Amino acid sequence: MQYDIVIIEDEADLGNVISEYLKLRGFSVLWFKTATEALNYYRKNQLDNKLVIIDVQLPDMNGFDLSTEIMQMNPNQAFFFLTAHNEKQDRLRGLKIGAIDYISKPFEIEELVLRIGNIVNKFSANPTATEPSAIGFIKIGDIRYQKDQLFLLLPDEKEVSLTVREAEVLDHLSTNINQVVKKRDLLLALWGKDDYFNGKSLEVFISRLRRLFKASAHVSIENVYGLGYILKVK
Repeated sequence: MQYDIVIIEDEADLGNVISEYLKLRGFSVLWFKTATEALNYYRKNQLDNKLVIIDVQLPDMNGFDLSTEIMQMNPNQAFFFLTAHNEKQDRLRGLKIGAIDYISKPFEIEELVLRIGNIVNKFSANPTATEPSAIGFIKIGDIRYQKDQLFLLLPDEKEVSLTVREAEVLDHLSTNINQVVKKRDLLLALWGKDDYFNGKSLEVFISRLRRLFKASAHVSIENVYGLGYILKVK
């Protein structure tokens, strides 16, 4: 059976509250208290459950190692972490593994349920999606883009801030990966008019993104002479 939500949380009270809230919202839920139970389940049922919620501090294995093992069995599984810590290195480690999001305890249960609802609804609307953009994270090859907070996480774990305009350019290109985006369409979308000065500004933003993508072996922006740009992901 495929579940909407799989929870791996050893705190009985918290796990029970999350599970019951989600069931009240109409989600099908499976809850494990240990990593061992979860791994035994995954070895027998390697299904694409819509979302797995993993506590980082489990009694028998840390959540990072658990998520890595789950991903080895099922590379398409979407997951995010619950943690008592809010340290940057933990957040970066989680994102590098492939987490969609990262929420720190204590948290408002309504916030958690809202995030979960956004993720599951996104997957239901687009079953091939691997990065639910409703909560801000976009995966572009081996680069992760945090839309709401305007930063890129590069393959070498370096976190790079973007300007609002750079982020807007990237948004337009990332919705048309491996397809030509006309320069004129970009200018009209971002500035409302296609003129020489805006064209030069766009070239500056493209050059900046292109320099950042040199850290990736899979992502690049290429010019299509006289037409526009292609965000290539291989």
